[in-house]
Amino acid sequence: MPAVPKHRKPIIDAAVTLFRRQGYSKTGLNEIVEASGAPKGSLYYYFPEGKTSIGTAAIEEAGARVVTTVQELADKAASTADLLRSHAKLLAEWMRASRFRDGCPITTVLLEMAPENRPITHAGREAYAARLDIVQNKLVADGFAEPDAQRLAVLCVSALQGALIQARVDQSGTPLRTTADELGILLENRRQSEDG
Repeated sequence: MPAVPKHRKPIIDAAVTLFRRQGYSKTGLNEIVEASGAPKGSLYYYFPEGKTSIGTAAIEEAGARVVTTVQELADKAASTADLLRSHAKLLAEWMRASRFRDGCPITTVLLEMAPENRPITHAGREAYAARLDIVQNKLVADGFAEPDAQRLAVLCVSALQGALIQARVDQSGTPLRTTADELGILLENRRQSEDG
C-alpha cells in the first residue's frame, strides 16, 4: 500500500495562500516550506521540478476550489444573474476579511507566468474553462442559445475577474457588487428582448 502524501497538500495550500497575497515571483520556496510546516526535503520530493510544479499544483487546487464554490452557488441560484450577484457578494466578503490583501491565486500567478510557462498556462486555462462551463450551463438553463451562452459566459467571468482586481486596488467590495449587478441587468434585459 503506497504511503499517504501527507506533506503535499499543506505545501500546495501554503502556496495558494502566499501566491494570492504576494504573487508568484515574490514568494520564495523557503516561505512555502515555512508556511506549510513541511520538511524542506518533502518539497523537492513532491515537486521535483521546483517552483513551477508548485505553481501548477496551486493553480489546479485554487481552480478546483473555485469550481466547487461556483457550482454550489449555481445550484442554489434561480438564474445566472442571481449566481453572479451571489458570487460577487461572497468574493467581497472574502476580500474584506483579508483586508483586501488577498487576490485570486490563479490570476496572480498567470499574470506573471503566462504564456511563457506552459504547465502553468495550461493549468490556468483548465481552471478558467471549468468556471466558464458552469456559467455557460446556467445561461443555457436560463434559455440562452449555446453560442450566446458561450460568449456571455466569457464576458461574465472576465468582468468579475477584473472587478476582483479593482476591489483589491480600491479596498472596497463595490466594484464586485456593481459589476455583478450590471451584468445581471444586461442578462435579464437581453433575455427579455429575445423572448419578446
